[in-house]
Amino acid sequence: MNRLLVAFFVFLIFATAGFAQQDPQFSFNMFNQLTYNPGFAGSNDAICASTIHRQQWVGFEGRPVTTMLNAHAAVEPFKIKSGVGLIIEQEKLGFQKNFNLSAVYAYRTPLGSNGYLGIGLGLGLQNTAFNGNWVTPDGGNPYNDPNVPRMESHVAFDMNFGAFYKGTNGMYVGLSTTHLTEPKIKLNTGNSPFIKRHYYMIGSYPITLGNPMYIINPIVYIKSDGITTQFTVNSTFEYNRRLWAGVSYNIQDAITAMVGINFNFGLSVGYAYDFGLSDIGSYNSGSHEIYARYCFNLNLSKTPGRYKSVRFL
Repeated sequence: MNRLLVAFFVFLIFATAGFAQQDPQFSFNMFNQLTYNPGFAGSNDAICASTIHRQQWVGFEGRPVTTMLNAHAAVEPFKIKSGVGLIIEQEKLGFQKNFNLSAVYAYRTPLGSNGYLGIGLGLGLQNTAFNGNWVTPDGGNPYNDPNVPRMESHVAFDMNFGAFYKGTNGMYVGLSTTHLTEPKIKLNTGNSPFIKRHYYMIGSYPITLGNPMYIINPIVYIKSDGITTQFTVNSTFEYNRRLWAGVSYNIQDAITAMVGINFNFGLSVGYAYDFGLSDIGSYNSGSHEIYARYCFNLNLSKTPGRYKSVRFL
């Protein structure tokens, strides 16, 4: 039955000329900002590489499975403060696979007291592919319908834009949009569905609880494609800049529990588990997400050194 639902869902999508394809969902949004905001590049003033793997709705056939890899660094070509980065992202959903490869650049300028504003642009390619055995509820041949795509793969140009401000004390706010050009996927069926433009906002202001060893990080995250909007509120408690735990509430969708550790040589790891609140939650055993990140400074005049600050975005 789940297989039939997946096939029927995808069929409905491609029976129309366009569709609102949500960008992949993540629980670790605060650690994945480069993916949807190119203005974030270089904001850590270090070389950072990250990976996130998400298994959504475990137990549900055709569920989304997403893997993200990205890296970014602060650079100063011609003494211009900048950030550069690379993003690789793959999502599998039913018979569909999406692959994105993007390069980003951000111009960074001082703003406020010891704060920096990054304005960035991301350019890349979006590949959408279909590969599966389609089924219909009556057991017929779905390829008799000319609107059902066969095994095929298509590439389209994609563009992102964003601004990211990081101030003192670790506070930050970001505004961005993905799929600026709303790239079209030209199928052999003759249809040309497009990838809907998405809009993002994220903000956080750390609160020190008297003793600097104890910090609360409240985060607000909003994601919208102009039709549907996702609101998420998140709060993490950090001890000694090493251990942290938190909870996130994605309104009407999920409650997420998360834990992580920052090692003193620049490595951070974390795990998140989503408890589903929507109707689909009763048909799966939740969603799992893991992330790892490594940051370091590179001194060209000496041997590579360790990145000593264990608290970074």
